[in-house]
Amino acid sequence: MITPGNVFSIVKENQPIEGCTVSRELLSNVKDAVIVFAMAAGTDISAETYRQPKLLWVLEGELTIYSSAIGEVNVQAGKACWTPKDVPVGTRTEKGAVYLEIAPERTEVMSTNIKPGEIFTLASLVPYQTDAIINRDIFQTPTMKFVVMSFDAGTGLSEHAAPGNAMVFALEGEATITYEGVDHVIHAGEEMLFAKNGKHAVKANTQFKMALLITLE
Repeated sequence: MITPGNVFSIVKENQPIEGCTVSRELLSNVKDAVIVFAMAAGTDISAETYRQPKLLWVLEGELTIYSSAIGEVNVQAGKACWTPKDVPVGTRTEKGAVYLEIAPERTEVMSTNIKPGEIFTLASLVPYQTDAIINRDIFQTPTMKFVVMSFDAGTGLSEHAAPGNAMVFALEGEATITYEGVDHVIHAGEEMLFAKNGKHAVKANTQFKMALLITLE
């Protein structure tokens, strides 16, 4: 069970089961959802149609996304892809895959201009800058916001609290996150959950990039 204020690994805690596909909700509210999928080698999730685009982010393995709108797109670990809306989209894997499905009910802000089917890395969306912190919104809805951030070594955010539940995904480097007065070191490939109004601060021990998903209330 994931609890606020502890560093964990989505990949380690959601390994595939032979012959099966497993899904587990990480964050949700009424209209938006974040789900982790663990697909064993040789499994398939049949194509279905949704009214909203979905961000599929492969954390381990290799995933094929298929649709008449984009053809077949092979997504390697560390890469992400938006799916098209209003057309059937399915997934399959030959080697096995662990991936996140981030499904905003609708995208009010889409600053990256990334087209469905285009493969990208979240970390590549923001550069580093000397003595600076850089933010870039990926999308925002009335109830959810997804941001990528870069921190130069030694920079950080002073103690503050999120308006809803939030999850940090460490993309590059190392940082110390202080949550409710306790320090936690987080490395690339690890995650951390914040409860609503949980007080936290961030200090980059090296150059550090992270993605931040916040539920808004």
